Amino acid sequence: MAAALYIYYRVQDNIMPIRQQAETLLAEIEKTTEIKGRLLQRRDDAQTWMEVYEAVADATALQQALQDALAARPLLAALARHEEWFVPLA
Repeated sequence: MAAALYIYYRVQDNIMPIRQQAETLLAEIEKTTEIKGRLLQRRDDAQTWMEVYEAVADATALQQALQDALAARPLLAALARHEEWFVPLA
């Protein structure tokens, strides 16, 4: 069953460099896993961001790709990233 991964975090300083790292991370994830992620910000709090990865068939592969991609992006990796996995209702 395909799942969806939501990763949220708060940005405070270095917003443009963090955004650049997040956008390149999304591109790398798409290239390595063929999962096109999205970057969102909270409507009422522009410092809360969320990465969304949907239709994830292999959660382990995505998590490994994210770990590898974060290793090259220290500003993004330093943030407290909170993961939430969701699946369709049974």
